[in-house]
Amino acid sequence: MAQRQRRPEPTDEHGDDERGGDERHEHCDHDGHQEERGPVEIALTGDLTDGEGELTDRLLSVEPGGECTIYFDSPGGSPYCAMSLVSLLRLRGLHATGIVTGECSSAALWPFAACQTRLVTPYSVFLFHPMKWQSEEHIGITEAAEWSRHFAQLEKEMDVLLGDLFGCGHEKIETWVRTHRYITGRELAEAGLAELIDLRPLPHLMPPADDQQ
Repeated sequence: MAQRQRRPEPTDEHGDDERGGDERHEHCDHDGHQEERGPVEIALTGDLTDGEGELTDRLLSVEPGGECTIYFDSPGGSPYCAMSLVSLLRLRGLHATGIVTGECSSAALWPFAACQTRLVTPYSVFLFHPMKWQSEEHIGITEAAEWSRHFAQLEKEMDVLLGDLFGCGHEKIETWVRTHRYITGRELAEAGLAELIDLRPLPHLMPPADDQQ
């Protein structure tokens, strides 16, 4: 029996094999037991697809309606993975703060846009470009034509959603995507889509003053 061919996946032009991870603030009580303090911290790094399982687990570890901080340094990945992360953030009502520490491009833009608070530095970089797909399997003309139709529709719908998540006009997103535009953190902040921050400690992440004594 012939094996079923794997479906082609939409991909970005670049990526790496690093996986997303996370850490929480921990604090020892008077009895020496560790207790969690502050929002869950999650690192969304490398290709989204490679780290999807771990990222999903970490988002599910945040209570519905809870807070988390997500650090972005990703060239993108599968748009299906991006939509899954967006769905988890929104359906579970998470109060997420997204901080771009390096790159946030292509499919990584959607979960960043889904964060309620978006922070960028002058050195943050964003790449907007049309969706691309490739397959390592040999597929027939009919299947390739159907996937082409599907991707064209998916791309249009996702671009509209990205504008809705950012709270800006779809025309701006479409222009950036069509021109393969690189955007700096400063430019994104000037467009009103994020808040520009300096490379200084963020007060809301620092432990209370009584813990520092």
